[in-house]
Amino acid sequence: MEKEILDAACGSRMFWFDKDNPNVVFMDNNPRYEELASGHVIDVNPDVIGDFTNMPFQDEKFRLVVWDPPHLIHAGKTSWLAKKYGTLNDKTWQEDLAKGFAECMRVLKPHGILIFKWNTDQIPMNKVLQCFGQPPLFGDKRSKTRWLVFMKEADK
Repeated sequence: MEKEILDAACGSRMFWFDKDNPNVVFMDNNPRYEELASGHVIDVNPDVIGDFTNMPFQDEKFRLVVWDPPHLIHAGKTSWLAKKYGTLNDKTWQEDLAKGFAECMRVLKPHGILIFKWNTDQIPMNKVLQCFGQPPLFGDKRSKTRWLVFMKEADK
């Protein structure tokens, strides 16, 4: 049976109840394991090593894509936050998010669903949405960490 769900930037799979869900392809571009002096453990062990701006999957492969890209542009390269969540390039983040959104839509089947997670600590949601060219169907409008739902139109 083909897996029908893609986690396009899985990191350490923090929000998954079943971190080994057999229906999910877990992808990340930076596999790593590190035990930090602070007691934090960084464990990124994807099924597929790949970049969300250029995914190694055929068109219209998944029914559901979950995308929780890095949301930090200001973090020390060796900081716990940067190691755990990754960072976006402060000069290219808009282009990178636009490419990532387009790739998520490309790998979705017609009428497929994209669940997008974002934290507004450093980049406001309205600036992120400008990168996508499509409004979400619905989602959280007020909290610091937002979950938004998009659907791929049949003709895209």
